[in-house]
Amino acid sequence: MAELHLGQLMAYRGDPLVEGPEAVLPIRHGALLIANGMIVDIGEAADLCAAHPGATLVDHGDHLLSPGFIDAHVHYPQTAIIASWGKRLIDWLNSYTFPEEMRFGDPAYAADVAGRYLDLALSNGTTTACSYCTIHPQSVDAIFQAAQARGMRMLAGKTCMDRNAPEGLRDTAQTAYDQSAALLARWHGVDRLSYVITPRFSPTSSREQLSALGALWAEHPDCLMQTHLSEQVDEIAWVKSLYPEARDYLDTYESHGLLGENALYGHAIHLTPRESARIAEVGAALIHCPTSNSFIGSGLFDWPARMAEGQRIGLATDTGGGSNFSMLRTMAAAYEVGQLTHQPLHPAQLWWLATQGSARALRIGDKVGALAPGMEADFIAVDLASTPVIAQRATRANDFWEALFPTIMMGDDRAIAGVWIGGKKRA
Repeated sequence: MAELHLGQLMAYRGDPLVEGPEAVLPIRHGALLIANGMIVDIGEAADLCAAHPGATLVDHGDHLLSPGFIDAHVHYPQTAIIASWGKRLIDWLNSYTFPEEMRFGDPAYAADVAGRYLDLALSNGTTTACSYCTIHPQSVDAIFQAAQARGMRMLAGKTCMDRNAPEGLRDTAQTAYDQSAALLARWHGVDRLSYVITPRFSPTSSREQLSALGALWAEHPDCLMQTHLSEQVDEIAWVKSLYPEARDYLDTYESHGLLGENALYGHAIHLTPRESARIAEVGAALIHCPTSNSFIGSGLFDWPARMAEGQRIGLATDTGGGSNFSMLRTMAAAYEVGQLTHQPLHPAQLWWLATQGSARALRIGDKVGALAPGMEADFIAVDLASTPVIAQRATRANDFWEALFPTIMMGDDRAIAGVWIGGKKRA
């Protein structure tokens, strides 16, 4: 039976980072027709109600019906250590991340955290995520099994490290290749799951390991490859000491076959002109992690430069270096970074980044991240008056965007009134 969901909507007509906010069209009295897990039609409520009299009506009132949020860079194994106090990147890894990731050799523990992470993500309106796992293959199995049970679209990969990490968290160039290849064969393209080739970052991978993963990617070019790039200045200096022959940080990946249009580079704060030019040239994606960048003291993403270059940009919580699971809080942080870099981002641009922008970065923009016929029916209902302070501000709004902005800046999981995955209500 088809369902007709009524509420406020926004339709994407283009890329608002390029074409301006006018590329996103609000529909005050809208309707979304869902059947067999897919979006069949979108438009004015009166028109769709007249055209589909037999559909079951689901009236959301003034709630905004939106694509589910797409979180383009997370570390689900860091769920339990989110908001750990007072460290910069390298110390944070050694003090919190690596000890926690050691526990994921236990399949039961990995399954528990995977399920907890996905439930937290869903409660915050995130319907798709791209996650780093740990070096343990069972950590990949755990997140894919948990996503499969919930019907979610999920991207993830075994994190590979063969140096500068504790014993018990190191693999080798060969085991990184072999285990990644086996996991890719097991999971990639099964249901709504995608395998992502995942070297953590250059300091924790030898040249041999990066080359091995580059070879694996060349064998499976349809896969994504995710890693970290230019997050902190002391990290960049460390990379230079480890790879003195490299032209820059990006070159440590490029010279080993790890630069291409399906690459995802997390953070990318302190790029050189050559790096940004090469990334734009090949069409790789930059993943902006504003709460993490602030929490760990990494720096400010250069919005004016990246937008002028026409970079493909996704948005991410970077759980657990990021300090929450909410893409609303992440949008608010991205807005503040834009202000600090003299590139104010419009609400239309922020919302697009958290949905279609991230989906395009992950090369799944034809499947999720927008409300349009033929897209998978992953959507959320957002209460734009979820708290008294948000409600009183929204009542003074002169237009849709002014009514939405308080939820971006002050909203949290209380704003998520419902979550649908493949047309089925999940939260």
